Amino acid sequence: MIHKVGGDVLLSKAQVIAHGVAPNDNFAQGLALSLREQWPAMYKDFRHYCHQAHPSPGELWTWGGPGGARIINLMTQEAAYDHGSRPGKASTSNVNKCLGSLCKEIESEGFTSVALPRLATGVGGLEWSEVEPLIENHLGKLPVNVYVYSTYVAGQQAKEPGL
Repeated sequence: MIHKVGGDVLLSKAQVIAHGVAPNDNFAQGLALSLREQWPAMYKDFRHYCHQAHPSPGELWTWGGPGGARIINLMTQEAAYDHGSRPGKASTSNVNKCLGSLCKEIESEGFTSVALPRLATGVGGLEWSEVEPLIENHLGKLPVNVYVYSTYVAGQQAKEPGL
């Protein structure tokens, strides 16, 4: 079930936080930057993974950290391949593929709750009206609590029904 909430996704009590990035992303903006600051090891592990696996847009990479933290990095944006270059914009095709993979990951890992921001609408550059139906189509059918942080309020924990 999808719950639209307002607050700071970093304060979510969900088992997993999912967010959009690009392959080889430098996590220098938006939620990715906040995640990099909170879990620098995740960023280091992500960069190592990208150099080893050369992932493509539309794929995902899951990281597990201290205290049970689980972050799913959805590669919604085009890659930044050249040193110092910025990632490209997100596409609905990449978001759609990522959400399909996210559903499979949720089911295979047995997650019961996931939190995500307005995916691919900040740095990714997509309109929420394009992304929201994709989220509802993929995640709305799952028997888990999905918390979509549709309104960002820094430092405020959202009321997440079921948690």
